[in-house]
Formats: sequence, structure tokens, C-alpha cells
Amino acid sequence: MDPALTEELRAIARSARAALRQLAEEGVETCERAAPAETSAPAQREPTPSPGAPVPAPCSDLGQIDILDAAMPSGPRPTLDQIREALGDCRRCRLCEQRTQIVFGDGNPDADLMFVGEGPGAEEDRRGLPFVGPAGELLTAMIEKGLGISRRDVYICNIVKCRPPDNRTPLADEASTCRPFLDAQIAAVAPRVIVTLGKPAASLLLGRDVAITRIRGTWQNYRGIPLMPTLHPAYLLRRYTAENRRSVWEDLKAALVRAREISQ
Repeated sequence: MDPALTEELRAIARSARAALRQLAEEGVETCERAAPAETSAPAQREPTPSPGAPVPAPCSDLGQIDILDAAMPSGPRPTLDQIREALGDCRRCRLCEQRTQIVFGDGNPDADLMFVGEGPGAEEDRRGLPFVGPAGELLTAMIEKGLGISRRDVYICNIVKCRPPDNRTPLADEASTCRPFLDAQIAAVAPRVIVTLGKPAASLLLGRDVAITRIRGTWQNYRGIPLMPTLHPAYLLRRYTAENRRSVWEDLKAALVRAREISQ
């Protein structure tokens, strides 16, 4: 098994053990599993809340799909609806305190291309959709005018589903708490190629801290899926130089070509 994946699984196991200890300290001893519907996949447990989360997930959530198992390479492929249901009115970390609404994801559930950004901004928080503010308008233009495909044909989400205060970068524990849902979204869509937008998304999925200006444009790998790291559209808006525009354009073209090659 890939060493990075092995360490990631160990980290998840450590987090789960710590969460179980936390529940035990709070006096939670048992929790009934909800009976699965006859026409759906077997009901499984939702992930236990991350240690230190301000409000633990309700015990009844444990009857939902087991996102941790679904996100594993050998696990069952969940659906986006199942994942959204398991996410619920998430209060697993501090980001829930100031959000207007959860911003889950948008686009084709069977997309060949999947874009993963950092977190919702003010407009995304207001509308409940990812990448619909100024940076989102630029991303949409790059997809539709640059690549010549509809935004509806790709899938777009972020590493965290709630807006960080003042649009700051998500903290490590916030990204970790939301990570199982992102992994499950990727498992559900099963894209041919993932495009990460900016440093936080690339660092999280690659399992190491990266310098985006150095790693962008170089093929990486996420659990067997080709991953193309590129600059975030918000970075482009701040530094809208010919070189940066050309770099992102080359990255997106390479991602689309690779996705089409794999699809053939």
C-alpha cells in the first residue's frame, strides 16, 4: 500500500479512537443503528466527530452511510445524495458557527473532471453553491470559454463545506473534520482527473505541504486518480499576469486531454 495512504488511514484510526474516548467520557454507551431502506444501499455509520469539535454529531447520525468506509479505495461507491444526507446540518467544527448555509458541491455526479477548491466565500455562503463569486465567474469562464465544455459537465466542490471567517484559509482541524466527506464525494463522482485549485486543496489531497507555484502543472496522484494542481482563480484575480493566465490555461488543457484519453 502507498505509504502516504497508510499514514492517512492510521491518522483516521487515531482520530476515531479519540472520538470514541470522548463519547465514553460524556456517558454515551450505545447508539441504535437505523434500519436500512429496502430500496437503498445498506445503512452504515456516519463518521464520528473530530476530537475538539465544538458540538459532537448527534448519536442518531450514526445510522447514516459510513463515510469513512465509503471513502476507502476498497469500499462501496456512495452516492452524492447519501453523502449529503450523512453530512446533515453539520456542526462538527467551529465553521458552523458563522455560516449561512452548507456549500456541498455542484455539477455532474458522473463528471470526468472534478475541481476541488479551498472553501466557500461570501457569495457562495449566501447562495449555497461553490465558485459563484468573482473567482467562480473566472473559473466558469475558463471552463466554458477556455475548455469549451459546460460548467454543468464538471463537478466542483471545496475541501471545507462552510465559509471560514473573513475568507481565511481553513485550519488543519477544520479540513481534517471535513476530509471524509470530500473523500466520499470523490469516490461518488469517480472522476477521470482531479484539478486542485490552490495550495490548501493540493496539500490536503496529496498528504503533504506543497508550494503551489512549484508543483502546479505537474501530474500527481490521488488514490489512483491523476491529479493536476493549479493556481486558484482568486490568486489569478490578484495577480492577473500573462504568465499566470498561460500557466493555468496549460494546466486545464492538460487535465481535459488526460480525462478524454482515459475515457476512451
